[in-house]
Amino acid sequence: MDVSNEEITEFLNEWSNNIGDNLIQNLIISIIILIVGRWLARLLTKIIQKALRRANVDETLQKFFGQLIYYSLLAVVIIMALTNLGIPTASLIAVLGAFALAIGLALQDTLGNLASGVLIIMLRPYEIGDLVEIGDKRGSVTAIGFFHTEMRTADNTVLLIPNSDIMDGNIINFSEMDWVRVDMTFGIGYGDDLLKAKRILQEIVSSDERITDDPPAIIAVAELGDNSVNLAVRPYTKLDDMLQVRFDITEQVKLRFDEEEISIPFPQRDVHLIGSQSPLNGSN
Repeated sequence: MDVSNEEITEFLNEWSNNIGDNLIQNLIISIIILIVGRWLARLLTKIIQKALRRANVDETLQKFFGQLIYYSLLAVVIIMALTNLGIPTASLIAVLGAFALAIGLALQDTLGNLASGVLIIMLRPYEIGDLVEIGDKRGSVTAIGFFHTEMRTADNTVLLIPNSDIMDGNIINFSEMDWVRVDMTFGIGYGDDLLKAKRILQEIVSSDERITDDPPAIIAVAELGDNSVNLAVRPYTKLDDMLQVRFDITEQVKLRFDEEEISIPFPQRDVHLIGSQSPLNGSN
C-alpha cells in the first residue's frame, strides 16, 4: 500500500504536537528507559533461568525460555520509549500483530514442530542415548532439537524425525527397563514331536548366560499355521545383547533341529492334473 505525502505530513504533525517543545527532555528520558529497561530485562531473565535450573529443567529449554522472556520484555521497553517520545504506537502494534499472524499462518507446521519439541524436552519421553522405536523406525537418539529429533539406526543411518510426527504417534523407549524381550518364532512340521521341540528350545535358552531367569523365557505354541506349527520363543536379555541373542539363538535352533531330525517346513504346493492331456499339448 502506497503512503501519500499528505499522510506522512499528518503523521509528523501529530508526532510534533505530541512531543511539544520537550524533545531533548523526552529523548533523554527515552534513552534512560531503554538502558534501565534492558538491564531489568536481563536481570529478570537471569532470575527465571536460575529458577529453571533449580527445577532441573533441561538446559536447552532454559535457554529457549530465557531468550523468549528477554526479547518480550525488550519489546515492551522499546514501545514505552517510543510512547514517551510521542510516537503513536497503537497503529504500529496493530501492524506488528498482523505481521506476526501472517508469519504464524505461513509457518504453522514449523511452529507445530517447535511446540512439540518444547513438550518433548519438558516431558522427557526419551533422552539422548536411549534406544527408541518411533512409528516403524528404531534407533538410538543422538540429538533432541526444538524442531526435530535425530536418531541413528542399527545400519548407521541418521534419521531426522519432525517432533510433531513424534508427538502424534507412539513412542517405545527400550532403555527405560533393565531387561528387554526378544520375540522369535520357529516353525516345525505337523509330524514332528512337539514336546521334544519345546524341550530343545528350552535347553538352548537356558544355556545362554545372557538370558535372565527372572522374568523367565516364554516358550509356547503360538499358531497352527498353514504349513507348520509355530512356536513362540520370548526370552529376556539386556538391551545391548538383544540383537546378538536373536542371531545366536536362531543359529542354534537350526543346528539342533537338524541334529534332532526336526523339520523346519517351508511352503509347498501340490499340483493335480485332471484329464489325460495337458492343456499345453491339447488340440486346437
